[in-house]
Amino acid sequence: MMNSNGTESPPSIMEETKKPVADKRDLLVLLKLIKKYNLKQTEELLCQEANIKHDELEEVDDKEITSILGSALGDTAETTSGDTKDGPGSDPELYDAAFGDLRNFVDESLDIYKHELFMVLYPILVQIYFKLVSGGYAKSARAFVEKYGSELDYYYREDLQNLLLITKKSEMENNDWVTSMETDKFLIRMSRDAHSLFKRHIQDRKQELIADIVLKYLNFDTYEGTARSKVQCDATSGSLIGEARRQDNKIRVYYGLLKEVDFQSLTTPAPAAVEEEDDNDPDAPDKPKKKKPKKDPLFSKKSKSDPNAPSMDRIPLPELKDADKLEKLKALREASKRVSLNKDSLPSVCLYTILNSHNNVTCAEISEDSYMMAVGFTDSSIKVWSLTPSKLREMKSAEHLKDIDKDAEDVLVRMMDDRTGESARTFYGHSGPVYRCAFAPEKNMLLSCSEDTTIRLWSLHTWTCIVVFKGHLFPVWDVRFSPHGYYFASCSYDKTARLWATDSNQPLRIFTGHLSDVDCVQFHPNSNYIASGSSDRTVRLWDVLTGQLVRLMTGHKGSIYALAFSTCGRYLASGSSDHNVLVWDLSHGQLVTTLIKHTGSIHTMCFSRDGTILAVGGLDCYLTLWDFSKLSEDYISQNSNTSHNPEIDEGDHYLLRAFPTKSTPFTTLHFTRRNLLLAVGTFKS
Repeated sequence: MMNSNGTESPPSIMEETKKPVADKRDLLVLLKLIKKYNLKQTEELLCQEANIKHDELEEVDDKEITSILGSALGDTAETTSGDTKDGPGSDPELYDAAFGDLRNFVDESLDIYKHELFMVLYPILVQIYFKLVSGGYAKSARAFVEKYGSELDYYYREDLQNLLLITKKSEMENNDWVTSMETDKFLIRMSRDAHSLFKRHIQDRKQELIADIVLKYLNFDTYEGTARSKVQCDATSGSLIGEARRQDNKIRVYYGLLKEVDFQSLTTPAPAAVEEEDDNDPDAPDKPKKKKPKKDPLFSKKSKSDPNAPSMDRIPLPELKDADKLEKLKALREASKRVSLNKDSLPSVCLYTILNSHNNVTCAEISEDSYMMAVGFTDSSIKVWSLTPSKLREMKSAEHLKDIDKDAEDVLVRMMDDRTGESARTFYGHSGPVYRCAFAPEKNMLLSCSEDTTIRLWSLHTWTCIVVFKGHLFPVWDVRFSPHGYYFASCSYDKTARLWATDSNQPLRIFTGHLSDVDCVQFHPNSNYIASGSSDRTVRLWDVLTGQLVRLMTGHKGSIYALAFSTCGRYLASGSSDHNVLVWDLSHGQLVTTLIKHTGSIHTMCFSRDGTILAVGGLDCYLTLWDFSKLSEDYISQNSNTSHNPEIDEGDHYLLRAFPTKSTPFTTLHFTRRNLLLAVGTFKS
């Protein structure tokens, strides 16, 4: 303290005694805590050294212990009644005034810039909440969100409810959402003019608090040109990370299809019919006419190499066995009899309704050749039905297999025991509900995933479990086979997707980056890429070869439950709990259109075999058919702008037909090789 002469005066008696008294009070609290945990020797030593009598400990109550410990830990002090008090930290009133000023600035901006500027409010509000909670102002933080949260877009309401569950600084430390907001930054795409207005406002009003948040936690992807409209802003907003950076979608994606194998050179079909040669030999008019083999029209067309397709050896693919070649040949012959679909020729639909098990059925899947159907149940069982008159047979015993001629063409048929044929078979092995089944392209195996965190591979010859794949830490939501076999993908509550091979019990790739459950996965038709949909409301495309993220697509307002690649491989459709289907162009990673019709979550989608029709099934008991050939033609003819603000078209005019069921939500959809649409659902009584 300074006296009137400018020299330092000695401290007063109050100042001398204030600090020791406070220190002694802290020691009493510490001793009381030591006594509570019955640490007698430590208590005696501390009492002797601090010269404290045991009678003095009775003066300290539990409320004082809680208060001093809360201050020491920098956390929110809690009273014994459970109410939260504001502690030390940043001033809530300053943050409230700063955010209110920013909101008024956005409201008063010109309409052309208002919609882009409005997008900064959500991430700034979230960061202010985090700062208030860290400073010990839990009550003020809640009041702040309740005051301004209702003014934000509807698709952030659920996030704000989850935000209010974080009430202590300690709860923020291991929270993935908090970590991602701090490290990855919330991305906002904004025109350069709107961004300049925003910066000028912060500088003119000297908003240091807002400026600090913007610098640390926001990332702006600015572009030259006109600011986006409300519809354009909403089209790509809604995810937990903001929007996708344009740089995220610059990597080239080989979305083309692999060149088909020349089956004519690999197989020896039955002797072909012959036809007479038209031209006669002028030197030998009486000579019999030569005959040449008649060309099979199935193989007459030579497939052209697609410049957008990956090379055949980009990833190692399994070699086709003779049985696989014959099956491919059979599929091609069936495809030649396929019905062409268009707006005037819609597919017939066959719905398999599962009765008396609405709360028990969790998933259903139909094999590629439409011969079998597998259904998973909550009691951890899997049931496989034959959809044709042929029975599900078991392989003969080892003794009987010795007598079979291994070189016979029908060796696989001879290996099966006709006496064991049944119309349905059941698998037991999981210890929790089964969430997805997937048939191998070769039709000899079945994959299943469960709440028990495992993936099981079952043999459809011996009808037993072959392998149990362990690696996920939490329930596994989805599993899918590669179109070329051997590889399969899975996704889980642990926020990862994984790539596996049937001959390895360890994952080949682990794809990380999602901020919430990965709810669904799907292989690209060329097997080089895997798409994943998550509860963080993003769709991501991963490169199987490198494990790298090559596409990040934002726009959904709810968890994503269904994915489907177009037959050509260029487009990806995603269905969500927001009731909408979004169609993406993988060549640029941009949104093509939004298909709006359903009033319930979308859980299954399927493209027709010729790629002209997209079928969508929802929990609203509706099946919708969309004209995808017209949709893609319109998109290409528009020569769409791949920059910041493409015109987003709501594709309700592409709807061809909507089929309602009485009370059967759709579980899965499947187009047969001849374009008959099969659907599976459970009847709700």
